[in-house]
Amino acid sequence: MTAHPSPAPPFRDTSLPFAKRVDDLLARLSLEEKTGFLHQFAPAVERLGIAAFRTGQEALHGVAWMGPATVFPQAVGLGATWNEDLVRRVGDAVSKEIRAMRARDERVGLNVWSPTVNLLRHPLWGRGEEGYSEDPKLTSALATAYTRGLRGEHPVYWRTAPVLKHWLAHNNETDRDTTSSSVRPRVLHEYDLRAFREAVEAGAVAGVMPAYNLVNGRPNHVSPYLREHLRTWTGQELLVCSDAGAPSNLVDSEHYFATHEEATAAALRAGVDSFTDHGTDSSAVLARVRGALRQGLLTEADIDTAVRRQLSVRFRLGEFDGYDEPGAFDTPEHRALAQEAAEQAVVLLRNDGVLPLSPGTRIAVVGLLADECKLDWYSGTLIHRSTPLDGLYERFGADHVEFAEGVDRVRLRTSAGTYLSVPKAPDAPAEARGAAGALDPALLAGRTDLPPLTADATGSELALADWGDGVLTLRAPDGRYLSVADDGYLRASADQPGGWVVQETFRLEPHAHGHLLRHLGTGRPVQVAADGVKVADTGPEVFELVVAERGEDAVARAAARADVVVVVAGNDPHINGRETEDRTTLRLPAHQERLLRAARAANPRTVLTLVSAYPYAVDTAPLAAALWTAHGGQAAGTALARVLAGDTSPAGRLPQTWYADDADLPGLLDYDVIGGRQTYLYFEGTPLFPFGHGLSYASFAYADLTAQVGEDAVRVSFTVTNTGEVTADEVVQLYTRAVDPSVPRPRRELVAHRRITLAPGATAAPAFEVPLSAFAFWDVAHGRWRVEPGPYELLAGASSEDVRLRTTLTLDGEPGAPRPVAERGLDAADYDEQSGTEITDRAKTAGDAVTPVAGGGPGELLFRACDFGSGVTRVTARVAGEGSVEVSLDGGTARTVLTLETPTAGPYDYTSVTAGLTADGVHDVTLRLRGPLRLAHVAFSA
Repeated sequence: MTAHPSPAPPFRDTSLPFAKRVDDLLARLSLEEKTGFLHQFAPAVERLGIAAFRTGQEALHGVAWMGPATVFPQAVGLGATWNEDLVRRVGDAVSKEIRAMRARDERVGLNVWSPTVNLLRHPLWGRGEEGYSEDPKLTSALATAYTRGLRGEHPVYWRTAPVLKHWLAHNNETDRDTTSSSVRPRVLHEYDLRAFREAVEAGAVAGVMPAYNLVNGRPNHVSPYLREHLRTWTGQELLVCSDAGAPSNLVDSEHYFATHEEATAAALRAGVDSFTDHGTDSSAVLARVRGALRQGLLTEADIDTAVRRQLSVRFRLGEFDGYDEPGAFDTPEHRALAQEAAEQAVVLLRNDGVLPLSPGTRIAVVGLLADECKLDWYSGTLIHRSTPLDGLYERFGADHVEFAEGVDRVRLRTSAGTYLSVPKAPDAPAEARGAAGALDPALLAGRTDLPPLTADATGSELALADWGDGVLTLRAPDGRYLSVADDGYLRASADQPGGWVVQETFRLEPHAHGHLLRHLGTGRPVQVAADGVKVADTGPEVFELVVAERGEDAVARAAARADVVVVVAGNDPHINGRETEDRTTLRLPAHQERLLRAARAANPRTVLTLVSAYPYAVDTAPLAAALWTAHGGQAAGTALARVLAGDTSPAGRLPQTWYADDADLPGLLDYDVIGGRQTYLYFEGTPLFPFGHGLSYASFAYADLTAQVGEDAVRVSFTVTNTGEVTADEVVQLYTRAVDPSVPRPRRELVAHRRITLAPGATAAPAFEVPLSAFAFWDVAHGRWRVEPGPYELLAGASSEDVRLRTTLTLDGEPGAPRPVAERGLDAADYDEQSGTEITDRAKTAGDAVTPVAGGGPGELLFRACDFGSGVTRVTARVAGEGSVEVSLDGGTARTVLTLETPTAGPYDYTSVTAGLTADGVHDVTLRLRGPLRLAHVAFSA
């Protein structure tokens, strides 16, 4: 007899739809096997031939953490290109490199945690480098483009599975796991959700990652918005992956739940499908899941739901069908694309005609970043490297370029009269940090194979750079940075500052007749001991700082000898503004301000080039020119030099408002962009540079604006002509503005844009279909979108403030109607205006309430146009806590007061308080909240 092989199970049958195959595989898994899939590192199931799987491969602007890879400009730099086609091609290149790298290193994952679509609401946010823009329309357009590139072109299988970060309303690193973003419904719908929604609806998103923070008093990892909004936007299964350690935070730092079993169950039921917690060790998470099952907090069906979502993504990646792509790695095309992206990201802020630089120009290139190609936390390891100095040498010739870094050259003298000395290091070249790849680079340790610093009679001259707020780096003569390893000894061992906890930063603190040198990574002062220099809690050394040369002196000498001086200033992405650390000011660090002043005093033809992840408040009026670019990746220097030389005309545009002063900024935790008048949408002051700003070496004329209102959209067209003498890109921008709105609306709002290339004299006629929904706002009175009837301006131009053409059209829309409060009452969070309040959670699972800001006195809520119908005689408030609610009409005195005579047992133990109130017709209602109470709803009855 002939033995016949067993038929393949249905989950291996490629003729079946994915959903049926997922169901079949899910039915074959035991409860224990399914439970194992809930951790980031899902184990193999050998009896079914299922491989191990992990969620999470960082790839924000190139493959991160896994060793050498093509490094593209930071995400905010890609945002400055305003070019969806370019960003899609970058995503395509990154996904191909992921496949190619995975072929030789199975640690490289296909579930990609990128892009970041958090809006750049506040310029001091430490992670601003990770987002695209402050505008939800631009952000969603670029996120859609990047995810399409990451997904690939195959009609069935995905090259990688992108996960959007970080859901939701997350713009602060300060206390990021315990702060709550108070987000009113209009801001939620019109601002924060929009960036996610349009990208998800486009169909190339595999999931999202909740953020560490809370929104309206509830942690994002148990947010009902995952169910109420996210999963309604697409018919595809979406995989929700927790942020690292966030499930434990629900108990440990947020104290939102009493036990980890409760927290894990709540997160799973809310929609978290994969738990990123305790690194590669899944035991703690799985024990919590098993405990929740035993306690009846979870059912097997809850686990099935989460595992089904993960399996859906794995099937799309082709895992069960043997699908693979060879990918491509560090190809000439990828190198050219990295340069193209870096060139397109450069923004010309100001130019008095000094740029482009003429051939033969003698250039002084100066500044702390002039010979740097900085990487951030989410970068790969550089294969190729080009600094501004490299680029200018290459473009203009070394004999036409002079360099002065501008560091202070110093020695540190001990109380014994000796000096800190860097011993000679072995000749073996040091490998760049992270070059070998790491699943968690936060665990990478500093080097201990080098001798620690000593003290001797002559010492070593160190290069001191102050990155702001007194945070210093010290570099040895051979270029290595002073760093502290786990053993506490100070060595010259780091190629760059970096790491989750940076070990290369110090602060000189006045002490007695000198200074303590405090190491910021450990918080300890430096001690000179017999066995070497180290950090210690006792016996700190008191140093005298001996300055051999001030950086500004070297800069002034170089600047005076040049025709033009290029000052390269900005930030180090690991210092004073990064994940875990917000910035404190818009100002340039004082050290760099000194260098800029010295250069300008020595040479009026000074060009400031800001290379930074963030906006700065810099007075550019005295300067001949100013440019900005994010950290531009491996080709940054070549790209910058080509722009300075005029080989390509700059056409980057600012993706966020550059404010003129810290005083223009809202509070970091004020997420109400409407009430706080934030971003270009609502800011009423004068920015240093507006959203969308960017100059060119060409000039452009706009004409012939037309707008036709159709059934579902407005068709807009106009012409743009290059009236300059060079081929250049122009980014045409179309904004709308409600002329006579009934509620606060944006001063102007981006609805379309396009980057176009025009030769001298050439004309383009961009046309846009603007959906009527783009003119809508969230009507809190009725809980839905509404296009208000009336006039709307359309504004076409080169930035949000540089408007070249405008026209007005009238939309029929839907007239507003009073709030039917006699029938529905008022949900407290649906206010029109507020002062002194914040939104909090009504219950741990869903719902909003409003409470006065702690320690801030009474809070007020205003609800406009409330219709009491033929009349009411009673008002009932649903409240918890203790305090009172005063009710007034039309701005008058209190008509009634509802008082909680006895405090409720807890913040979620609501009770009803009723009082008399006589009203009919339509009135504005003001509710004044006193005391630590939560108001959920107010009802009116006859």
